[in-house]
Amino acid sequence: MPKMKTRRAAAKRYRVTGTGKVRYKKQGLRHILTKKTTKRKRNLRATGILHESEAKKVRVMLPYD
Repeated sequence: MPKMKTRRAAAKRYRVTGTGKVRYKKQGLRHILTKKTTKRKRNLRATGILHESEAKKVRVMLPYD
């Protein structure tokens, strides 16, 4: 059986934690930052955890993580 291929787009956007949860970087911190509050920008810096229903779809694209 050949190796499964990883979806490179998904590998660049998501990481799987040790417990199997899927982490991602939050959007909205690239430009137009002046109108966003400091609290909002600070919260956007933290990584998010995908909901379990979405995480199942992502884990299919990351077979070796």
